[in-house]
Amino acid sequence: MNNAESNTDKMNASEIRASVGLASIFGLRMLGMFLILPVFALYAQHLPGGDNHTMIGLALGAYGLTQAMLQLPFGMASDKYGRKRVIYIGLILFAIGSFVAASATSIETIIIGRVIQGAGAISAAVTALLADSTREEHRTHAMAMIGGTIGVTFAASLVLGPALYQYIGMHGIFLLTAVLSLTAMAVVKWYIPDPIHSQFHLDAEASPAKLGEVLRNTQLLRLNFGIFALHAAQMAMFVVIPFALSTTGNLDINHHWEVYLPVVVIAFAVMIPAIIYGEKKAKLKQVFVAAVGLMLAAQLGMAASIAHFWGIVAALLAYFIAFNVLEATLPSLISKIAPVGSKGTAIGVYNTSQSIGLFVGGLLGGWLSQHYGYSAVFVFSAGLMVLWLIAALGMRPPPAVKTRLFHIGTISAPQAELLHQKLRAIQGVYESTVVAAEGIAIMKVAQKGWDEATATKLIKESKHGISK
Repeated sequence: MNNAESNTDKMNASEIRASVGLASIFGLRMLGMFLILPVFALYAQHLPGGDNHTMIGLALGAYGLTQAMLQLPFGMASDKYGRKRVIYIGLILFAIGSFVAASATSIETIIIGRVIQGAGAISAAVTALLADSTREEHRTHAMAMIGGTIGVTFAASLVLGPALYQYIGMHGIFLLTAVLSLTAMAVVKWYIPDPIHSQFHLDAEASPAKLGEVLRNTQLLRLNFGIFALHAAQMAMFVVIPFALSTTGNLDINHHWEVYLPVVVIAFAVMIPAIIYGEKKAKLKQVFVAAVGLMLAAQLGMAASIAHFWGIVAALLAYFIAFNVLEATLPSLISKIAPVGSKGTAIGVYNTSQSIGLFVGGLLGGWLSQHYGYSAVFVFSAGLMVLWLIAALGMRPPPAVKTRLFHIGTISAPQAELLHQKLRAIQGVYESTVVAAEGIAIMKVAQKGWDEATATKLIKESKHGISK
């Protein structure tokens, strides 16, 4: 299949089913994670040990620590022991952690439950299964479905969390989380097709051999720090905001959704044209830097207006606009900047940085709130944003490129190297790699004006053994 064909080809029924099913796995798991964010701090203060905000922050962020430690190992284990088997283990661990937290009568026990939840770090294994279940030319679309599901789930959780808390309480939310995890296992077993072939995918999985290259790339390091800072600030914020909304607005916890719902809806409405403008006009860096600046303003606004209800609401609106734009642009920037043969590893390091941010943000946010007050949490987050803004301003504008994948079939290593050299010389090709083991050629090419006809010709010749 050449590239022109793959552009008109659509996802088949099996690919659609796998993509929808795996997106739902992410959604069910993330729903369980996010539901507690808007209500946990107020609930935890009534537990033994919960009057210490450091412990509240640790409980919120604890799952990020084990997730960061085990995410890449789980992905590698799925190469050896099977995708679905590793995913089952992760979902069982997540369910066990949820049951532990649901039965907890102290903040310490909830922390243990959250640590066990994080140990079910299945993101890399799910991504690998997605790669097994979809053709390369449709993988980006499938990953976008997962990314969109996570974003919608986070927004929905802010509204659903307070509403559910009113009816089933925190114990019920943790039990629901366990049920969602078990439901996800059923989806994996009976809905997601078993892949015909399972193999390592360079564009979707982390390779230990590529780690050094990724960790030395200063442009990727800027983005990794960014996702760390973004999620550290997120987790720190939810140590404080539930208290602030209750005290300044005299707002019962069951009604916090009345603040989150309009804020989230408006933020999504603003995000969409911003992303379209950045991608279509090749202004992604400008949109990205503006969003980091807005996030800095939101953190400073929260620090200054923490005792004023409408000031908090305004700062939350700015926060969610910036958060949504950054969450959408960061993966796109990773894809554009990462070396074409190291994309999967770059995504793995990026996801690990995010998990570390969740842990650090929860712990430091709780500690700062406990010892220095609410405003100190946002001053800390603002400091992270200043560092990120400096890093973002110094970032090279991402090239206006897109990724193209060609199937080349069985090819020897010498043939792969020869084809790589020829593809790299084509007009409009920024980078190329030919992966003989996977039978594919991956290129990063100009969005407009690249010589696709020559690339297609070379691919056809390589298939018929004409290239020498």
